[in-house]
Amino acid sequence: MSVKVLVCGSILAPIRELLREEFEVLDLPADAAAQAAFLQTPPADVNVIVTLSHVPLIDAALLDRFPNVRLVASFGVGYDQVDTAAAVERGILVTHSPGVLTDEVADMGLALTLAALRSIPQADRFVRDNRWETGEKYPLTLSLRGRKIGIVGLGRIGSAVARRFEGFNVEIAYHSRSPKPGVPYRYFDSVLALAGATDTLILTVPGGAGTRGIVNAEVLKALGPNGVLVNISRGSVVDEDALIAALSSGTIATAALDVFAHEPHVPDALKKLDHIVLVPHTGSATFATRLAMAKLVVDNIRSWAGTGKVLTPVPETKHLN
Repeated sequence: MSVKVLVCGSILAPIRELLREEFEVLDLPADAAAQAAFLQTPPADVNVIVTLSHVPLIDAALLDRFPNVRLVASFGVGYDQVDTAAAVERGILVTHSPGVLTDEVADMGLALTLAALRSIPQADRFVRDNRWETGEKYPLTLSLRGRKIGIVGLGRIGSAVARRFEGFNVEIAYHSRSPKPGVPYRYFDSVLALAGATDTLILTVPGGAGTRGIVNAEVLKALGPNGVLVNISRGSVVDEDALIAALSSGTIATAALDVFAHEPHVPDALKKLDHIVLVPHTGSATFATRLAMAKLVVDNIRSWAGTGKVLTPVPETKHLN
């Protein structure tokens, strides 16, 4: 079966080459005017859309422009940029790329926690600015010793984060929709209760309406003045205004953020806070993992073209598989 793929978003050259080896590939223009012109007379024979987790919504209006699309393949574990209800209504499968990025993102969760506690980016700037050389003393930092780690979302990534922290001899607890059988960590039935019982909150839940703003002013207050917030999930999970207020007032001590509410825009109020850590959504951004994700996207398209079924459908569209 001949497959024509529309790529929505900027992908790395090696990933594009993987797609081009097997499929005809078109690009949705990034420029707004060019994109509007493209969508006025879109190619009718596109049957697969490949999307990245940070591009605009793949919604009913876009899908209606491509009536022959039968598969939307999301490059990433998150797929909140895809209107899955609209896809289901049109009989369109949606896939994502879970599993292959679990360890990389979990590593980032651990790294960001340590970076925030030990002020590693700030210490780097201190040296580069020659402040150490001129005799200035670098201030003491927070410590991981004696910390209570709370993980919001104990799926693949949350569980991998927990395993990494086990080696640091810290107390670990979690919140998810329901208790996980066989898990040795203490369960809390709400994010607020978890925040009240811990001092380091690590977010690993998916985005979407069900998790939007679950970390709000009340949760941050419960985390306390010694509290650390680490977000490796989606920016939508956190009330960004409440977080800025909490960091500015000392309601919590610090934060480390890999994701933001309106990427790539990061509020100036966050950028001005020198005691936090900000990185540009790079949790899975290594050569090895990006290639593994790309291979899974290609494998899903190949499987669909050959059998009509995919390897990793999102839960909402599994019944179509």
